[in-house]
Amino acid sequence: MSLETVVEDIRDEARARAEEIRDEGDERAEEIIAEAEADAEEIREEREAEVEREIEQLREQRLSSAKLEAKQARLGARRDVLEEVHTEVEQAVADLEGDRREELTRALLDAAVDEFDDGATLLVHGRSEDQALIEDILTEYDGATFAGSHDCLGGVVVESEASRVRVNNTFDSVLESVWEDNLKAISDRLFDDQ
Repeated sequence: MSLETVVEDIRDEARARAEEIRDEGDERAEEIIAEAEADAEEIREEREAEVEREIEQLREQRLSSAKLEAKQARLGARRDVLEEVHTEVEQAVADLEGDRREELTRALLDAAVDEFDDGATLLVHGRSEDQALIEDILTEYDGATFAGSHDCLGGVVVESEASRVRVNNTFDSVLESVWEDNLKAISDRLFDDQ
């Protein structure tokens, strides 16, 4: 065996080993590429799912926001209608006249006077337009006098000279009490809420 044959054998072995290493390297590179592609696909799928979740969350937020705005607009419109009805009721009460105004004023004065001791000197205030009516009714009460006007829709405010008691029996106070007590029923009736 000559030296050249030995050298050639070593070269062949080296080539074979180099080919083997190259093949192993190619296999490993393909594995790495396959793993990287699988990882990339997994990352892409996760990101797509995350984007879908974010889109759905944003959609839900916008839907909730739109529903809230619609509800607020509906409540604002209801509030406006209720205020308009309240204003119309106030005007109707302020416009009462004749026997009906006298009857209501008398009933409110009677209820107010009952809050004081017999014989107390009472000062009665009322709407300036009702002064003549109140003074006429007061002729039936001993110790009660008209003491000046009070800014109201009608009725009376009665106070005693001897005590700090003040009874507000104005149409306004009765209307507000009735309004507050019946606001839900009024709203239900106006807006057909069941």
